[in-house]
Amino acid sequence: MLAEMRTGKPAPRPVAGSIEELLDGATFRQPFLHSDSKSGAPFERVMIDGEPHILKHVHIDDDWTMRFFGETTCIPVDVWRHGLMDVLDERIDHATVAVAGGLGRDGLGGALLMRDVGPSMVPAGDDPLPLEHHAQLLDDLAALGARMWGWTDDVGLLPLANRWVAFNDAGIAAEEARGFPDAVPRIAQEGWALFDGRAAREARLAVQALRRDTRPLVDAVARTPLTFLHGDWKLGNLGIGADGRTVLLDWTYCGIGPICSDLGWYLAINSARLPHRKEDAIAAFRGSLERHGVDTAGWWERQLGLCLLGTVVLLGWEKAFGGDDEFAWWCDRAVEGARYL
Repeated sequence: MLAEMRTGKPAPRPVAGSIEELLDGATFRQPFLHSDSKSGAPFERVMIDGEPHILKHVHIDDDWTMRFFGETTCIPVDVWRHGLMDVLDERIDHATVAVAGGLGRDGLGGALLMRDVGPSMVPAGDDPLPLEHHAQLLDDLAALGARMWGWTDDVGLLPLANRWVAFNDAGIAAEEARGFPDAVPRIAQEGWALFDGRAAREARLAVQALRRDTRPLVDAVARTPLTFLHGDWKLGNLGIGADGRTVLLDWTYCGIGPICSDLGWYLAINSARLPHRKEDAIAAFRGSLERHGVDTAGWWERQLGLCLLGTVVLLGWEKAFGGDDEFAWWCDRAVEGARYL
């Protein structure tokens, strides 16, 4: 296991104080709805110096996912401000060119101005990813984690204790009290009821206990190696640019955590489009970590088991809508992971 972060302190980035400052020189602005966005965050198309850009507005009032994760700051602004998007720039293109902060109610919001990288993004649909693209995305996830191995959060991003609180009953109830302005929390409420009806007793008890109190999971994971996590390694945020680099957007759930958490999220959210078995992806990812200098002996099985359990704590509701084989695979991982608590 590596003892220290493998990169120097990232160089800070300037943050604009207003949208007007951020969009100085813009000749065109038009709001639009992003087809893959489930968070509720507003977007605009912007033209600057003849080049197309995307402006994403971020505020906890608009983004139910930020509320679900208990965010109290505008994490994408802080990630930009502290240079954390740039720590693997030779392999990852975050597409962000400028950021504004201190916006909206109580100064809690921000705005991200990005190059329009739509043509580089993974196309929507149900087709499996090309194996070489899948392998690159896994390898770059491992490379980012390895580059930041041993990182400690002196920025104030998403705490480890918040990593698995989304989609719990309290968060869903809060959105219900708001009238379910976004569809996903309501669907999650239905999914958890379905989960209880489908899951075997051992899996159901393990998952529901942690949904009520994540502390046993957090404490167990904290005894394994941690790194900097992007937090949302889904295909809707990913692409491969003309220069060959991985395009990675939406740095909203960044913070300290176990690398296998991002792996579990990737396997669950993108499961329908994986080009091979999840076991093959797990083995490939471990091999990538080793190639990038991380010794996985002594902690890998424990962290993997705990994080796959944590994935079910977050997304068991979504798996409950799926087929028997997929649902059973995740329930089995939850039972196995619970033995490491």
